[in-house]
Amino acid sequence: MTDRRRVRHPASTGLPHAAQLPHRPTVVVIGGGIAGLSAATALTDRGVAVHLLEREAYLGGRVGGWTETLPDGSEVAMNRGFHAFFRQYYNLRTMLRHVSPDLAMFTGLDDYPLIDGEGRRDTFRGLPRTPPLNAMAFALRSPTFRLRDLVRVDAKAAAPLASVSVPETYWRLDDLDAETFLRDINFPAAAQHLAFEVFSRSFFTRPESLSAAELATMFHIYFLGSSEGLVFDVAAENFDTALWNPLHRHLARHGAQIRTGVSARSVVPEEDGKFAVTDDSDATTRCDGVVLATEVPALQRIVSESAGLGDPEWRGSVGGLGTAAPFLVRRLWLDRPVHAHRPAFLGTGGLPPLDNISVLERYERDAQAWARRRRGSVVELHAYSISEDTPAVRSALDARLHELYPETATARTVHEITLCRNDCPRLAPGDFARRPGVRTPQEGLVLAGDGIRIDLPVALMERAATTGLAAANALLERFGLRGNDMYTVPVRGRSSLLRHLADRAEGRVWT
Repeated sequence: MTDRRRVRHPASTGLPHAAQLPHRPTVVVIGGGIAGLSAATALTDRGVAVHLLEREAYLGGRVGGWTETLPDGSEVAMNRGFHAFFRQYYNLRTMLRHVSPDLAMFTGLDDYPLIDGEGRRDTFRGLPRTPPLNAMAFALRSPTFRLRDLVRVDAKAAAPLASVSVPETYWRLDDLDAETFLRDINFPAAAQHLAFEVFSRSFFTRPESLSAAELATMFHIYFLGSSEGLVFDVAAENFDTALWNPLHRHLARHGAQIRTGVSARSVVPEEDGKFAVTDDSDATTRCDGVVLATEVPALQRIVSESAGLGDPEWRGSVGGLGTAAPFLVRRLWLDRPVHAHRPAFLGTGGLPPLDNISVLERYERDAQAWARRRRGSVVELHAYSISEDTPAVRSALDARLHELYPETATARTVHEITLCRNDCPRLAPGDFARRPGVRTPQEGLVLAGDGIRIDLPVALMERAATTGLAAANALLERFGLRGNDMYTVPVRGRSSLLRHLADRAEGRVWT
């Protein structure tokens, strides 16, 4: 939290701990991803009795980790792919400080270069941290930006990028897709591939399917709204070892009951204001509050099976949620190393189906140990927003790897694992207004997750953590307990000069 202009969102007041209440409340948290763990951590901090149910055998959700066994009998770490822990993820980092106050589980990456189909390369290394100097420096040194292109940008149409305000930006731009927005402002096509599609692909979505409001908000969070910088941290070990097993132990020490490999079946409100949560083993837990923090398909299934929960309008909004297109993660254990100068993470544009390459031994200890032992490399390829996992897609990914890193063409693949998933939330044009929020019509029932609406400038993992914290705060307020402050980047464009110029471009200021 080095940005002095970060915004504190104060929580409600109340008693500091549930021990001071005549009755200790019990909450069932359904879902052990970032959102559910954020809620569970905030609730246990205030002495609430927490029961957490997680369908998988591990915690962390889409940032979970587990162990795989290779054909030679050796065990290796596996997860669902690369995740960047940006410095402006204030609420996520606050949760993780419960297990490591100095966040020793992270190692910093000072760059993540981007390359396009023409061989042009952009980099974030060495940029100034202060907006808007960071964006200006990036544009001036980028091979995909040219002065003649920039002067053609329609200043009036592009004004919302400089004057982001949440949630107002959603009312202005959410009905428009990101591709159309960039075309309307006459943004250089080559720069679009490398400067903006990286945000779109972070949502596992192509620009034509992504809300322009989400794109503008992302630009604010990472470029113009924060001075935390564009570099980020990565977990130095697999996610289970680095993050979630320690947090599991912390929660257990504070009385939380955590059950993995268990799915919730239904949540039924009772006449006394309590809830009956039934899981797939037919066990029922009665509680004072429920946090539904699952991915979209599971949320829809639980609500469908829970008669009397919420009202018809709310149930309709849950039913109207969608998922993004499938994404594919392909991890290869190679019998020879990639060249030492290869970056830990390389983003791509205009090189379908490849979206990025990770060289895991550059930062992850398990991969480092395997690479040293076998004198090889552990490489991961991502393809976002695909139709389906096919042999052709896998072959095309491998071909792109060989094209960009030619030394891998002669390497033998000792083992490979390919995952294809379709459980990321859809953030399409027009979704924002219909998306359910953290609070629901059912007193004591709250939602959390990166697909749940919250009117703050947060995204991806930080949106999950922030909605989890907001869900916990809503229940703590109901119980008469003190909530937890939340932090974000500024809720509107931080540069008064840029806001003034944007207002003038749109004709809202006259001189």
